[in-house]
Amino acid sequence: MNALKIVRLTAWAAIGIITVALLYVLLNPVDREQGTGVASIGGPFRLADHDGQIVTDASLRGKPYALFFGFTHCPDFCPTSMLEITNDLNALGNAAKDFRVYFVTVDPARDTAALLKEYAGSFDSRIIGLVPKDEAELANMARLYRAIYRKVDTPSGYTMDHTASIYLMDAQGQFFGTLDSREAPGVRQAKLKRLLERR
Repeated sequence: MNALKIVRLTAWAAIGIITVALLYVLLNPVDREQGTGVASIGGPFRLADHDGQIVTDASLRGKPYALFFGFTHCPDFCPTSMLEITNDLNALGNAAKDFRVYFVTVDPARDTAALLKEYAGSFDSRIIGLVPKDEAELANMARLYRAIYRKVDTPSGYTMDHTASIYLMDAQGQFFGTLDSREAPGVRQAKLKRLLERR
């Protein structure tokens, strides 16, 4: 084998190693703070639900659950997402009877506990509104879940831009994945089934 072939083979081998390394990094994001291959999403929180009861990350341990950041005046993403997950849970039947979806309002100035309860009740009894007591509590919750939200002025007042994904958390309070409205019902339901079966 001549020197030119050796150089070429070495170059292709190096390119292959670099490609594999890049794919590994992209498919296994490393949390810089924790040093693990799992995204750091979630953490300790304490919020009041729409009945005035305190809900914490610790009180939710033992059963998987979902979290969604939205607001009751939302014209599209929120009602669509809540209707879809209601349909998904109904499709899973008895396996999802104890599953809860926590709707965290990003508009606590307008979303009172009573309004959140009425809104959630129009979809499914397993959807529970959570009301941050102030902007600091909301900001901390959003930071923990890497959710975004911002107030946008409109001619008639304002609306809120916000993350539209539903966060899935396992029984240990660890991030499991997300549900997205762009996914087919079968895909979302398969994710929920895997979450419910996870030990």
